[in-house]
Amino acid sequence: MKRLLILSGKGGTGKTTTAAAFISFAQAKAIADCDVDAPNLHLVSKPTLKPVVSDFLGGDKAVIDSEKCSNCGSCQSFCRFNAIEETNGSYAVNEYACEGCGVCMYVCPKKAITLHTDTAGRKELYLSDGVFSTATLKMGRGNSGKLVTEVKLAMLQNSPKTDLAIIDGSPGIGCPVIASVSGMDLVLIVAEPSLSGISDLKRLCKTAKTFRAKSAICVNKWDISPENTKLIKDFCKAENISFVGKIPYDKSVSKAINKGTSLAEIDCPARDALKDIYKNTIKLLYE
Repeated sequence: MKRLLILSGKGGTGKTTTAAAFISFAQAKAIADCDVDAPNLHLVSKPTLKPVVSDFLGGDKAVIDSEKCSNCGSCQSFCRFNAIEETNGSYAVNEYACEGCGVCMYVCPKKAITLHTDTAGRKELYLSDGVFSTATLKMGRGNSGKLVTEVKLAMLQNSPKTDLAIIDGSPGIGCPVIASVSGMDLVLIVAEPSLSGISDLKRLCKTAKTFRAKSAICVNKWDISPENTKLIKDFCKAENISFVGKIPYDKSVSKAINKGTSLAEIDCPARDALKDIYKNTIKLLYE
């Protein structure tokens, strides 16, 4: 099974719109949304069955037993993360600031503090004739890379016999992206023709190259800046990266997104351009 990952250097470039269209074009049976900080592929792919839901367990968090606590304040004094808050003489742990180091537990004279495994997110697995794996990380939690890995594994372990898996990744170059790139056959990067977009693109290409991932690039809304689109094409040529196409600015895209509809279902210039990019990408994937 070939694995295609779709990424972007920043949010808002059209990464998920591209992924949703590719899924529709390919009638893909193995799908994953690895943008665990803000998953939204389900808004377009619209799974109809209820998901199998499970907790994602992260690191430890401190919990204060108010009945045992003598309100001495030792825990607050020793907490280097300022995670112990005092209100009217009583102490409680701020779950968003706590790093689970355990210092408060060791300095508490009343043994009123314990460490508990934190439920850091929610995993969802949709199963029918195919598989759609996704997850949501709680605000302020770490371990995003670990959660992305679990999302990918859930897709692979429950995948039917199919030739293609399509994964919608996270924007940027952080931990979730690094975890997403691992094991991919091709990374398609959706770029925007702006100076900041080119900078983001170069960083992402460097990240993919570090992990020896085969890459390809397309440009969304290329006609808002043909000059910068040319710069991106020149960059691809210089770095020996496949340029698989460009998508024009099209107001139909916004209308489709607002309706939660895949662009593959709309008759418009952007859809036609995406179909060509899809064909070029699939050809490159199977080379």
